[in-house]
Amino acid sequence: MTSYGGSSAASSGSRTNGLAIASLVCGIIGLIFFNLILGPLAIVFGAIGMRQTAAKGGGGMAKAGLILGVVDLIVFAILVAVAASNGGFTWYIGG
Repeated sequence: MTSYGGSSAASSGSRTNGLAIASLVCGIIGLIFFNLILGPLAIVFGAIGMRQTAAKGGGGMAKAGLILGVVDLIVFAILVAVAASNGGFTWYIGG
């Protein structure tokens, strides 16, 4: 019996690790937005995803997410250091 809409990849059971994908996505988005929150999440998801690579695959994505999570935290530290050396962030509105 054939099923409609099913692909051969979905039926073969080969799936990429969801935590590896989450780590990569958190790492990429964390480079631009919310790097203090998404950086540690990318590190945690990447570390757990790398432990699960034997069963589910996606080791490269987990490793990339782990590295991007560390880069997110380094970028945040640099931004804080620059802000501290310049007297902090200020908002100027109006004339």
